[in-house]
Formats: sequence, structure tokens, C-alpha cells
Amino acid sequence: MMTVDYQNCFSFILLCFFSLLCHSLFFKKLKDQQGGYDLPPSPPSLPIIGHLHHLLSSLAHKSLQKLSSKYGPLLYLSIFNFPVVLVSSASVAYEIFKAHDLNISSRDNPPIDESLLIGSSVFVGAPYGDYWKFMKKLLVTKILGTQALERSRGVREDELERFYTSLLDKATKKQSVEIGKEATKLIINSICRMSMGRSFSEENGEAERVRGLVTELDGLTKKVLLVNILRWPLEKLGISLFKKEIMYVSDSFGEVLERVLVEHEEKPDKHQGNDLMDVLLEAYGNENSEHKITRNHIKSLFVELFLGGTDTSAQTIQWTMAEIINDPNILTKLREEIDSVVGKTRLIQETDLPKLPYLESVVKEGLRLHPPLPLVVRTLQRSGEIKGFYVPEKTTLVVNAYAVMRDPSSWEDPDEFKPERFLGKKGDERKALKHIAFGSGRRGCPGSNLASIFIGTVIGTMVQCFDWRIIGDKVKMDEAGGINLTMAYPLKLTPIPRIEPFIF
Repeated sequence: MMTVDYQNCFSFILLCFFSLLCHSLFFKKLKDQQGGYDLPPSPPSLPIIGHLHHLLSSLAHKSLQKLSSKYGPLLYLSIFNFPVVLVSSASVAYEIFKAHDLNISSRDNPPIDESLLIGSSVFVGAPYGDYWKFMKKLLVTKILGTQALERSRGVREDELERFYTSLLDKATKKQSVEIGKEATKLIINSICRMSMGRSFSEENGEAERVRGLVTELDGLTKKVLLVNILRWPLEKLGISLFKKEIMYVSDSFGEVLERVLVEHEEKPDKHQGNDLMDVLLEAYGNENSEHKITRNHIKSLFVELFLGGTDTSAQTIQWTMAEIINDPNILTKLREEIDSVVGKTRLIQETDLPKLPYLESVVKEGLRLHPPLPLVVRTLQRSGEIKGFYVPEKTTLVVNAYAVMRDPSSWEDPDEFKPERFLGKKGDERKALKHIAFGSGRRGCPGSNLASIFIGTVIGTMVQCFDWRIIGDKVKMDEAGGINLTMAYPLKLTPIPRIEPFIF
């Protein structure tokens, strides 16, 4: 007897029909488009849809890594005949970020204009121009720059103490801790206080709702990537892929942030000039501002801060802590360093981090093996040459950071967790050019310093203050599907105090 899944068959028929439409509308011979220039090598593809199935894989970064291992570090892919260049080696990535940085610093207008997530008001996806420069300057001045970070250090110390107290309370009750959730709470509260002068309330459910929206937004990242890659055929066919889901999360964030905006506007004497939101509201209300912005510009920026600053760092904290727990030698060495520098009578602080080189190496190694965003996506605005091959304008560039930072030609024992590889000045200089966990160039992550602070202090606190009990001999290191690099099994540990509790 043969059973048939009619729903899957219907979906497959729709995909085929969509593929045929795209083929008939857009297919041209490659030599006509490129004028006979040599393109990078292209692996075998499926009829019509090209290499789309590799991006649809549950672990796209691994599927693309496998493809590059077989066919080379620089590949030309096609998605319904739309060009994609895949980069999977440190040497090629370095050349692109150095020689073509300006060319890949702009992005096309997003496909769902009214969305706070991928609409025309976003900062991360904005073209490289006056608006992007204006917003980056504000971010650096008010929250992410060296001086701004020093001014807000007290806020992060308060939240780190809350994090420690929460772990201590669970240790006293012999309860397990979901590390990612605790880290997310700390980071969201810190970013909110640093940027808008207040945190979301736990009492009225506001904080839980924002954390839930961040989780939902993280789950949308793969769909958002597909929407951007397929924007041209979708527009030609009049299809709005995943629009309902994207707009639901966007509108929900908009409602929460509108209340915060109104609060700031109604209490100017309390907030005036103190935080990033005040400065943005001033620019919004000032006709003579350096750059005129809308309320959606402000909301989009905060959505991007929540997503880019919270889930990515929280995931790295989970992965890195799992690696430490799985290697008792690393845990012992790290604890010895912290005890010798910080001692056992006070909690680790940000000012201790420069004196803790092994902790810094552990953080770098965690980011190398488990980059929170394994695929870096850009667009080449003009045609150019990469490694002797021609790449046409408007080509989507996908740098597989996961593969680059596990490239065996650049890293010894690339799949092993070895913090020692970053110790010493010489090692740091050699590895810095190949370590692209935060991207690279002018469109690299502007919050990399803040992320490193969060990861370093949270890992340091957990190692300094607690022993950790796990279920089984080893933490499971399986990856979940999606664009972000998340753990298939969230890290749950039971803390056991190893030093006398601190009193704050």
C-alpha cells in the first residue's frame, strides 16, 4: 500500500509552478548578461530554482560549507537565475572586505517598506549614505563608543549584580538555570537603561512581552533572508512572502515602543538630553536637524538594538559556557586566572577584563567556533573582480563566516575549542584578520565592544562564583535550524556556590 501526503504534493506543485513563472520571466543566457567575462566556478544546480535548496537547508551555513569544501572557496550560485557569490575562505573574505569594502557597504531598498524589521526605516540595512552615517554617529556617541560605554558602566554593573543574585537564589533553591534566558534578561535590561533611561517592567508583563518578541524576531531571520534574496522575482509576481508574520512582530514592537516614545515626550524635564532616545526625539522634532527622521526610524533602530544586542550575545554566552563545561581543563585554567586577578571577595568587573587574557581568548574562541550570525550578506553595487573572476553588479554576496573561521588552511585544528590560539600579541595579530564573528569593514557590527563586555563579564561571573552540575557527562552541542546559530538544546545548568555570597 502506498500513502500520499497530499499537502506536501500540493506544496511541491506550487513550487514548480512558481519556478516556471520565474524562469519564463527572468531567464537569460549568462553570457548575454555578463558579456563573456569569466565568472567564479558554479557547482551543479537544480533546474529552474538553481541553488536555492542549499539556502533552504535547516543548517544553511553547513550546507554551504559542504558545497565549498567540494567545489572551492569562491563560488557563483544562482537563485532563479539571480546571482549570488559565496565566499568560504579567510583569504578571499579578507580581499573582499579590504578591496571592495565601499562597494559592498550599501544595500538595496527592502521589500516590505512599512515594516520596522526590514522596511525603509531600518539602520542595519540602510544604504551607505547620509542617514546611515547620521545614525551610526548617534549610536557611537550615545551608547556604543568608548566614552559612552564608560559613562554607562554603572548600569551594566547593576545588571550584572542582579544576574549574580538571580543565580545565587536558584542555587539556594537547588533549581536549574536556563543560561540563555538569564543572559537575555541581563542584556535587554542593560541596553534599555543605556539607551532609553529605563528598563521594561516585570510586574506588568512588559518585559516578558519584549523578550518574547525578540525570540519571535530571531525565528523570523531565515524568512527575512529569503525575502531579501528573492525580492525581485517576488515583486514581479506580486507575491509578499511571509508578510503577515513579519508585520505582526513589527506592529507588536511598534506598540511597545510608541508608549516609551510618548513617555519621553511627556516628561522632558526628566529625560531631556540624557539618553539616545532623547537625542533621536530631538532630531525628529527639529526641522533643522542634521538629518530628518521619522518615528519609524526611531522604532526600527531600537528593534535592531534589541535583536542585534541581545539574542546574538546570549547565544554566544550559551555556546561558550557549554564548551567550558565540556573541558574541565579550560574551566580550571580560567578559574585560576580570575581568582588570581579578581580574588574571592568581590564580583568580577568590566575593568578587570583587560587583565584577564585567558578569559578574552575564551570569548574569542567561542565566537570563532559559534558565530551568532554565520552568514554575512551584502550586495555588490558595481561589478568588480575577485580573485581574477568577474562579479556582476547587484550580485548578492554571502560570506560564510562559519566556514571562514573553520577554514583548515587558516586555523590549526579548526573544529576544536582551543583558546590558547589567541594568546600572545603575535597570535592576536595573525588571527584578527580571519576572525569575522562581527563582520568586517565599515558595515561590521558597531556593537562588537559592548558584546564582548557582556560575554566576558557574564562568563566570568558564572566561572568565578559557581560550580555547575549538568545532566549526563557532556553538554549536547547540536545546532538548531535557522540563520542564527542557536543551540538545539538550550543550556540548562544547576549552580552550586563556590565562594561566600557577595553583599551589595
